[in-house]
Amino acid sequence: MALSLGLSSLVHYPPTKMRVFSYTYILQPTFGKKRVVSYRSPICAHSQSRQSFERRTANYKQTIWHDDFIQSVEIGEEQGSGNKERVCKLKKEVSQILYKQELLGDKLELVDALQQLGVAYHFKDEINCVITEIHESMDQILLTDMQDNLHVVSLLFRLLRMHGFSVKEDIFKKYLDKEGYSKAMLSSDIKGILSLYEASYFAKEGEETLEMARHFATKYLTEFLASSNFDDLRLKEHVAHALELPLNWRMERLHTHWFINQYNTDEQMIPPLWELAVLDFNLLQNSYKRELKQVSRWWTSLKLYEKLPFFRDRLAENYLWSVGWAFEPEHSSYRIAQTQANCFVTTIDDIYDVYGSLNELEAFTDAIEKWDITATEVLPEYMQICISALFSTVHDQGCEVFKRKGLNVIPYLRRAWKDLCKAYLKEARWYHSGYVPTLVEYLENAWVSISGNIALSNAYCINNYITAKELEKFSSGYPDIVQYSSMNLRLYDDLATSSDELERGDVSKSVQCYMNDKGVTEFIARKDIKEMIWKYWTLINVQGEIIGNSDFEKYFKKVAFNVPRMAQCIYQHGDGYGNPDCETKDQITSLLFDPINLS
Repeated sequence: MALSLGLSSLVHYPPTKMRVFSYTYILQPTFGKKRVVSYRSPICAHSQSRQSFERRTANYKQTIWHDDFIQSVEIGEEQGSGNKERVCKLKKEVSQILYKQELLGDKLELVDALQQLGVAYHFKDEINCVITEIHESMDQILLTDMQDNLHVVSLLFRLLRMHGFSVKEDIFKKYLDKEGYSKAMLSSDIKGILSLYEASYFAKEGEETLEMARHFATKYLTEFLASSNFDDLRLKEHVAHALELPLNWRMERLHTHWFINQYNTDEQMIPPLWELAVLDFNLLQNSYKRELKQVSRWWTSLKLYEKLPFFRDRLAENYLWSVGWAFEPEHSSYRIAQTQANCFVTTIDDIYDVYGSLNELEAFTDAIEKWDITATEVLPEYMQICISALFSTVHDQGCEVFKRKGLNVIPYLRRAWKDLCKAYLKEARWYHSGYVPTLVEYLENAWVSISGNIALSNAYCINNYITAKELEKFSSGYPDIVQYSSMNLRLYDDLATSSDELERGDVSKSVQCYMNDKGVTEFIARKDIKEMIWKYWTLINVQGEIIGNSDFEKYFKKVAFNVPRMAQCIYQHGDGYGNPDCETKDQITSLLFDPINLS
């Protein structure tokens, strides 16, 4: 499906003619503090290169996660060694408990607990057998009394869809009448309605029954939360957590941290499972510390921040993104490579958005497209330094894959960087000409300029499951899920950062483009952009079923889902990436540095 058609169908307005706006905030932006640099560029393409021009500075805050601190963090090797033996024993116990479950509801709740506790990756085969068996027995299940249990039916639906199995929304029709009110309301089935709410966020495009269920469950749970007639404080806390953000939109590892503490207070808590979750969380955290130390040494040795002091230095935040995209221990190579890529994305983004002249950016993009170090000779030194480091790092990443898998992924990694820089350049041209694109124009470019194609190209190429067959498929272009996933990454980012970016001097973002196209207020534009996010989630959910169930497909699908989940996490309360002192600081501390106490 052509992306332009998909965008037009979501935005619901006709394309408009190109026009240039003369708003002061676009043509004469205020950047805060500025420094003017008289600079003679080595590029001779335009007269501008021979004139003095004003370099912008965004006055980004310095990092709070310095290499000295990262290297000083204790890993706890001795305790970790003993814990590994204990984990092996607990895994056997939990596997036996899963095997002994006979009732459908008990099986589903245990599988759900394994996933929310973050240990499901230890039981992939067992869970796959359980879910496959349930899917094959769906016809019989729906003929039993279990069909009247809204909680079990909703949990069944959610787990099947989560694992890529086809299940129709029709199983919920019996709970909804023509006016959209659920029969469950009559019995005050809060647990069932909460499960229905979570299931509704796995809706695919055009599923009206689930759309009704989402609106009903949200309204009912909100009213329940506001009431004082229910004494179950634990259930209220779960409802509040869900209404803040549904499971399908949450960053997995942060939710695991929260759920481990909640599970410990559950009356039906299984002690070996809770202990396994805590020990596994801490062991994985030790792995994260080692990886972060490694990439911090690499980043410090490059000394890019000393040579390019205008950009955002966000190593720990960049690593947090990578953990959010693929947290399991087997994806260490991807996390390291992606953290490196995230550092370059930020550097290059700030070159295009903040520091570089248009002439320099044209030449920079040309050098990236040629992927030839000799093409950088015409560039200013700060650009040469950046490109040299990028080329070297991508080459090293490709060589590592070739050593492990015998596959040449470098052409696909290069393609992603070339596409990204071309998208950056288009936005730079818009900004320097004062042009405000239509929303369709903006989004057709912005799903690439947000760099989701980098994250997902790395995920596709740098993993333990890649084969020559899968790599051949990638040669024809990005799968649709890359576009849809990246689109929500972009929209979440825009909602949180567009005002600040316009103030320091940047192209209009989706909110402003929508306001200009529709002639509406910022409040309405933001509301409609959030509806677009929901629409793209329904498209992502469709792709989750289409992709398939090989190990490679499961892995790539999960990373593609995690890209917008992580964006939601970082930008939920503002710019959690640009501001190092905000909520992201606590997230980094809890996930990467502070272990969970067993007592």
